[in-house]
Amino acid sequence: MDILLFGKNGQVGWELQRALAPLGNLIVVDRHSRDYCGDFENPEGVAETVRKIKPAVIVNATAYTAVDKAESEQDKARLVNATSIAALAEAAEEIGAWLIHYSTDYVFDGTGDRPWREDDATAPLNVYGQTKLEGEQAIVNNMSKYLIFRTSWVYAAKGNNFAKTMLKLAKDRDTLSVINDQFGAPTGAELIADSTAHAIRVALNDSSVAGLYHLIAAGETTWHAYATSVIDFAKQQGVELNVQVINPVPTSAFPTPARRPANSRLNTEKFQHTFGLTLPDWQKGVERMLLETLK
Repeated sequence: MDILLFGKNGQVGWELQRALAPLGNLIVVDRHSRDYCGDFENPEGVAETVRKIKPAVIVNATAYTAVDKAESEQDKARLVNATSIAALAEAAEEIGAWLIHYSTDYVFDGTGDRPWREDDATAPLNVYGQTKLEGEQAIVNNMSKYLIFRTSWVYAAKGNNFAKTMLKLAKDRDTLSVINDQFGAPTGAELIADSTAHAIRVALNDSSVAGLYHLIAAGETTWHAYATSVIDFAKQQGVELNVQVINPVPTSAFPTPARRPANSRLNTEKFQHTFGLTLPDWQKGVERMLLETLK
């Protein structure tokens, strides 16, 4: 079985290379690939790649994710997150392939204090969220065999992430100010990749599982509590940090071009029930990532 992976070098894409390898012949493509087009600014090229390879499964980990920059680059964000996804979905449907795609909690308006369910009304606050929603709709409207996984607060040991940034600042400063009125669950790229591989195995044997799911770690926190947890854990591991005070501040203390949702909680009951998995608490994944990072 051929599996085509777009976006091999991103946080989730990197972990997917490991997680998907045992499932079949994995073909990985990005925008710099020579043999096949993986540039999502070229919808026709992406579709042609699908038609040439004719994989049984396509996993797309490519996206325009510069949330603030998207406000001034709307056309580019829409091209990558929506137009190319529509072309990808149409090509995948032509050859009868499964398409696995990742979306975001930013499709919601971030109000309320309960976890969002898959069938809740969408109302994006920013261009990034709107274009990701359009990408979802392009798949739902053009395909029969698809899995869309909405995620949030994604991190990985590879590359930069919030925890690493906090630790770097904590070494140089004695006081930090971190937002305390946004709620979510930090979710490891490793968890997303492993869960995706399992879901693909299920889908290949039961096409009725096709649909939209929420996939994040269990529990919830704020950025402030997340930062505090990271710094406390690092200190327990013997890391010398300069920081003495971590001040909780509102979102308004850090104005950004794009509005952020206050409520990024996602209800994962549908995913866990359908695929028979138990999603672990966010702290377990973060601490594991920190142990790897702090070596």
